[in-house]
Amino acid sequence: MTRQVVTSGDAKISARLDGDEGKPFLLLSNSLAADMHMWDDQILMLTRTHQVIRYDTRGHGRSSAPEGPYSFDMLVGDMVAVLDHFGADKADVMGLSLGGMTALGLGLSHADRVGQMVVCDARADNPPPFVSSWDDRIAAINEGGMAAIAEGTLARWFTEDCPKGVRDRAEAMILATEPTGYIGCARALQTLNYLKDLGQLGMPVLYVVGEEDMGAPKAAMEAMAAATPDAELVVLPALAHIPNMEDPQAFDAAVEPFLQAAARKARA
Repeated sequence: MTRQVVTSGDAKISARLDGDEGKPFLLLSNSLAADMHMWDDQILMLTRTHQVIRYDTRGHGRSSAPEGPYSFDMLVGDMVAVLDHFGADKADVMGLSLGGMTALGLGLSHADRVGQMVVCDARADNPPPFVSSWDDRIAAINEGGMAAIAEGTLARWFTEDCPKGVRDRAEAMILATEPTGYIGCARALQTLNYLKDLGQLGMPVLYVVGEEDMGAPKAAMEAMAAATPDAELVVLPALAHIPNMEDPQAFDAAVEPFLQAAARKARA
């Protein structure tokens, strides 16, 4: 399907739907400084069981970049607007990093819209070093644009063994991100405070983390899984913050059984 434009508050959200009509819906949400194409390697696998809705987070890809700061309520509202646009009363949800955090917000505030969730390489709290790191990146962008943070972002996203082609794809997404959108989302990340509420999640949640992820470290995701009533955690060895791009086969093997079970449950 071609892209469609979804109006959500002051933003125009670029979205698309792939897969066969009649299958349950799956909503994908991208990381900060990426866009819907970060999921390209997963689409063939995901459309076996689901109709897959992808969208560019506000300020990213082809979505508009209203002036910030943004909030998680705003980002969750964008998710709801996308679901409404495609007539998805309920969907399974998979998000990575910022997308995973936004998925948690959707699960907490709109539980009736969510079947099962996959939350990848995300965190749910905002310790002081995490908050201050965004001030540093915002200052760098204000000084030198997105190019000023590209190298450091790639170093956090991938291991040294990551194929050059993958890094090049990721760098293109980083450089194409609107500074206004990046900064708006970074301000939302500084307010992240979902850890205390994870006990309220009533749906099954699969947490996935790269063993070498420094941004959303294994210990932080272990705490999230422990706080979530119906959760499991999968650790992907020798991968970092964006494992679905660096090693699609390992990532797919981790999430496919869970999503297959989610699709069976939705059909039932």
